[in-house]
Amino acid sequence: MTLDPRTPVIIGVGQHNQRSANVEDALNPIELMEQAVLSASDDAGLDGPPAADSVRVVNIIGWRFRNAPRFLAQQLGLGGPDQSSVELAESTAGGNSPQSLVNATAAEMLSGKVDVAILAGAEAFKTFIRARKQGATLDWPKAADDDLPRYIGKELNMNLPEERDRGIYMPVQIYPMFETALRAQSGRNVEEHQQFLGQLYAELSDVASANPNAWIQQSKTADEITTVTDTNRMIGFPYPKLMNSNNDVDMGAAIIMCTVDAAERLGVSRDKWVFPHAGTDSHEHPFVSHRDTFARTPAIELGGAMALNLAGIDIDDVSVLDLYSCFPSAVQLGAQSLGVDITPGSGRQWSQTGGLTFCGGPWNNYVMHAIASVVKELRANPGEYGLTWANGGYATKHAFGIYSATPPTNGFRHDSPQVDVDALPRRSLASPTDASGKAVIEAYSVMFSRNGAPETALASCLLADGRRAWGTSSDPAIASAMCGGEWVGASCHLEPDGALSV
Repeated sequence: MTLDPRTPVIIGVGQHNQRSANVEDALNPIELMEQAVLSASDDAGLDGPPAADSVRVVNIIGWRFRNAPRFLAQQLGLGGPDQSSVELAESTAGGNSPQSLVNATAAEMLSGKVDVAILAGAEAFKTFIRARKQGATLDWPKAADDDLPRYIGKELNMNLPEERDRGIYMPVQIYPMFETALRAQSGRNVEEHQQFLGQLYAELSDVASANPNAWIQQSKTADEITTVTDTNRMIGFPYPKLMNSNNDVDMGAAIIMCTVDAAERLGVSRDKWVFPHAGTDSHEHPFVSHRDTFARTPAIELGGAMALNLAGIDIDDVSVLDLYSCFPSAVQLGAQSLGVDITPGSGRQWSQTGGLTFCGGPWNNYVMHAIASVVKELRANPGEYGLTWANGGYATKHAFGIYSATPPTNGFRHDSPQVDVDALPRRSLASPTDASGKAVIEAYSVMFSRNGAPETALASCLLADGRRAWGTSSDPAIASAMCGGEWVGASCHLEPDGALSV
């Protein structure tokens, strides 16, 4: 098969974790990325990092470098003394960013804008938090205020003022609400659903136990995951710590992409090549207040179906799969939207890493690790297809990638179903005055204090006319009561200030 010389291909992947004994010995995120790029270069069979046209970094949460790709290019010796001969680019924020960056880079390679690109991301958040607790000063670099890279992607404002006014603006608050809606939809009671989640994440830990790049490499039983202890405290009901993304990590990953022409010029062996076949990007209605339901994600349905269609396959053709797994509700939403059976014991492996709890959740960059793992697996199974689903925000922003070591028949294809997503039904948010009175709970969570006490009940409620309203309660009796039994569908009363009574 003769390939278009501009066909994009991944030639090298690398991952690097650090477990430094103290802050002084720890690498910063730039140095973690450097190690990951060197590992990717070695993986590709190169003597060192290739002379890239572009250095592209995933948005970093744990330090404001301002121009992280500049510092990475300096570390790698790319772009000359002032990096003027290499493009410096950074993604926007969101867990979708690594896959979106691959999609954008592949499209720009096809169009002739880029020949060789280094994609990297890292967080040293464990070290950052440790330094803050110790009162230690980190001497990590910062660029001048006006030294900024090119930004790839589109920022989304994902919080309405009305949501913030109610104190509802964090993933640890909102993903548990998705969970209670999914539980009600499933027909399981609270105890049955907790058992289901424990089994689901026990299988995830089994994957991590066999992944040399995972942060937690011990298998956990379902009981260990669901049982609340001093080291596995409840964060937001129904999620104890082992069902939350683990950002207390120091991890970096990198991907080297190039055109087929450049891969041949660099002398990279063909058994290293893995091709992006298709990619899509989409997002739900940005504000959770406007979502039609907490139990469905149509942008995943449409974006995933479009990616598979562009690649000319269906989900049953995908044997190497990685679903985003910041919280169990994300896994379930992604699986039901894509048509993947994740029933524990089904034999369907839906993660290649161990997910954001066990492999590690380095903020925006987890999916770079997922893609690296998918690439390794596809090299060992050259006739198979891989799929990664990347997610950002509150199950808000989505990116999909279809991969194979076998080249695509029609080249890389990229598109978005956003016009169709935007046309889907959305709910209105009632003003506080209009929202007072009777309502019905559609989804809820209870946030716990660090000492393990139910502290604040949070609920998304529907009024008789179908509008949504937010309710909260800091009454310990209500918070405790909502941790038992089924409250989805229960009647409640809202005050103009959002106070919830049940």
